[in-house]
Amino acid sequence: MTAQAIAFTMEELLRHGALDVYTQAIGMKKSRTGILITVICLGDRLAICEEILFRETSTLGIRYRFQERKILDREIHEVETKYGKARIKIAWRDGFATIQPEYEDCAKLARSHQVPLRQVQEAVKLAGDAKAKK
Repeated sequence: MTAQAIAFTMEELLRHGALDVYTQAIGMKKSRTGILITVICLGDRLAICEEILFRETSTLGIRYRFQERKILDREIHEVETKYGKARIKIAWRDGFATIQPEYEDCAKLARSHQVPLRQVQEAVKLAGDAKAKK
């Protein structure tokens, strides 16, 4: 498969509800190189993800593994920084908050202000810390 075909497959899987998709270079039987595509999805998305994999890749089979998943309660908020507005995800567990700036928002602000992404992310996180304490 070409790199473009793999990228297209990943995009299709995400577009149809996969929670995450990643690839790994692997060595297969008879010392052949290959690409392992791992798809994380909820059970109700299994059939469509399977259909995409068989339609878009050269695979002859799919292996399944069912796992439990724990997720934190989370909320999406918008914060204001000197670069502009950006969304953050705030997740809580046992009274402790985790704050994650939304990448796309930060990347857009970094490009428009011609500053490093890290600088925008730090400003957004700082604004998010203040919001989480309220």
